[in-house]
Amino acid sequence: MRYNSKYSIPLVLFLIFCSIQLMAQSISDYNIVWNTQSKNSSESMPCGGGDIGMNVWVENGDILFYFSRSGTFDENNTLLKLGRIRIRLTPNPFDGGEFSQELKLEEGHIIIKGKNKAVSSDIHIWADVFNPIINVDISNNQNLKTEVFYENWRYQDRLLRKNESNQNSYKWAAPKDLVTNKDEILFDRNTIVFYHRNSAETAFDATVKQQGLDAVKSQIFNPLENLTFGGVITAKEYKANSISDGIYADTDYKAWKLESERPLKNSQIKIQLYTAQTVDIADWKSALDKPAISDLKKNAAWWKEFWNRSFIHIQSDKKDDKGFEIARNYQLFRYMLGCNAYGQYPTKFNGGLFTYDPVHTDSTLNFTPDFRKWGGGTHTAQNQRLVYFPMLKSGDTDMMKPQFDFYNRILPTAELRSKTYWEHGGACFTEQIENFGLPNPSEYGWKRPESYDKGMEYNAWLEYQWDTALEFCFMILEKQRYTGKDISEYIPLIKSTLRFFDEHYQYLARQRGRKTLDEQEKLVLYPGSACETYKMAYNATSTIAALQTVSSRLLELSEIQSDTVTRNYFTEFLNRIPEIHTREIDGHTTISPAWLWERVNNVETPQLYPVFPWGIYGVAKPNLDIAMNTWKYDKDVIKFRSHVGWKQDAIWAARLGLIDEAKDLLIKKLESAETRFPAFWGPGYDWTPDHNWGGSGMIALQEMLLQTDGKKIFLLPAWDKSWNVHFKLHAPYNTTIECKLENGEIMLLKVTPECRRKDIILM
Repeated sequence: MRYNSKYSIPLVLFLIFCSIQLMAQSISDYNIVWNTQSKNSSESMPCGGGDIGMNVWVENGDILFYFSRSGTFDENNTLLKLGRIRIRLTPNPFDGGEFSQELKLEEGHIIIKGKNKAVSSDIHIWADVFNPIINVDISNNQNLKTEVFYENWRYQDRLLRKNESNQNSYKWAAPKDLVTNKDEILFDRNTIVFYHRNSAETAFDATVKQQGLDAVKSQIFNPLENLTFGGVITAKEYKANSISDGIYADTDYKAWKLESERPLKNSQIKIQLYTAQTVDIADWKSALDKPAISDLKKNAAWWKEFWNRSFIHIQSDKKDDKGFEIARNYQLFRYMLGCNAYGQYPTKFNGGLFTYDPVHTDSTLNFTPDFRKWGGGTHTAQNQRLVYFPMLKSGDTDMMKPQFDFYNRILPTAELRSKTYWEHGGACFTEQIENFGLPNPSEYGWKRPESYDKGMEYNAWLEYQWDTALEFCFMILEKQRYTGKDISEYIPLIKSTLRFFDEHYQYLARQRGRKTLDEQEKLVLYPGSACETYKMAYNATSTIAALQTVSSRLLELSEIQSDTVTRNYFTEFLNRIPEIHTREIDGHTTISPAWLWERVNNVETPQLYPVFPWGIYGVAKPNLDIAMNTWKYDKDVIKFRSHVGWKQDAIWAARLGLIDEAKDLLIKKLESAETRFPAFWGPGYDWTPDHNWGGSGMIALQEMLLQTDGKKIFLLPAWDKSWNVHFKLHAPYNTTIECKLENGEIMLLKVTPECRRKDIILM
């Protein structure tokens, strides 16, 4: 592959870079506008902010939205929705005539307009980024009667039917007669108060008992105990009216109605939310007596700053071009991630805050709106990582905190597992991990041999898969490298996650024989797992690459360099990590998924993990031909290749500089979904909207435009120059790159700070 340094860029072009001032295409060009009402909730539009998500649609003249919030886990560890709102105006401006519903990205809001003969109305729906408040601002051209219905399907205990517990921690192995406990809903003067309070016994208690940890139960983080979540609906000049029944999408519900005391021209509806673990419910209720005030200007400023951080515009003047569609969907999905910027918990890969009635995703699953596959409080690291990696280049590193804190909170539990089960140190994080730090109980196995190691998941897919937490350790280190921000609170997490592999694999070696290392004084990573695919692996490539990269990067930190004992330990540990093996396929040297393995159990491609995320092979790096051969000749790599769901082939193609392959896979990955809203991809391998589908697409597009290696910045390393593009992305060391390519020529290159221009390599 040929590439040139910045010194080959003509001086004239360099002067053009300095003199041209071009404005970025407006984010409003990507607003979604619908001119017809929706058939059902599957044709909803996402809206949110802070840690709130809404699905908004208009159906049969009624404005409806589901609303959700990060961290609302019930007794069974389902991520419950908080309810559904229905708004009805009389006379109804949405009953025929003119209609529009617009997602205004630049403000993070939805505007709904209707006109029916002489009656018109504008509805403004938005979530406060800084306070847990949903605002609905109604403006009519004349006085109209307004009815607001709070609809809740958990007005009574609901028996969970066959397969319905896939929404919670019990999955396919739910206890007999398991129920979702009812909410409390009441009129309080002229407001509606609603909340769910977890009962004394939860999935946490069942999991601790199952995994033999009752003796240390008090030391385990418990996010479900006394958890209460809900809120209050208020509207000035409205009164409590009635309670009614209904059915929506096969689910029965009750509706509590507020009604305007008289016809109004303008009104404001507020839903103030609150989530807390309180011993006394009175403490939770008292918090709602302190109403917060939303500042629209402050919120607008936040969204403006969000969109100014980064952007990618493709074929801006050709709105019917596939490139424009890809860029639009990139922005739409980034907006969806921005709606949980400051959540207590990370954005779930299996729908985030924007799931809707499951019957519209799978007609056989006529469950409540709370349903999603792969659980609510259960986190699958292999999927979650794809939601958070793109935030580095998009400049959204502040939004990574919920994911980092997820692991930091459960670090003591992961260390407790190692100590209790094996009497050694280090943090044991499993795949399919609960929000309290233990393996998912059904993946762990309810029917397991009594003598089987209690620290292990009795599971053909997950056994010995310990390494997925290392990708979040890497993201933490990357955040520090990109921004220079202090990461000291997470250094114990990184150290302990690495230490587990050192201590546990020496522990396992002692069970087998006298020596704890091989004849080269290297660790023997056996039994291991190369992703969920190559099982009972000996020295899995994905694990080796992770350990090499994270330990090397940890050693670069000044905090580690200044601590002699810690520096020496991790230097010695790095030297104990085995090397990645290659193998010959049809005369070509390729990366092997492991030194040895016993079976293939899934369709992941760990032999390309050294390309992404670990960056050992790639554009302008040594032995690129070996990685290329792996892409071209490894029969499993070819067989597993796809754009669906969490598949990463578009990312690998970009990292290898394969322009045509990357573009083809990217188009399949980020073209509009079959749903009405273009970025509600899925279900893929998971659920709709599939957030690891969108996240992997974001990463691929970013990598096609910009890659880095140390201080080197590779510009357009896998870009088809027949596509015009204007982008602003982030690079390590507080660097931003803004570039505009038109007709194959670079028309603008702005590097901040300017001193980093010398590190640009134009591919």
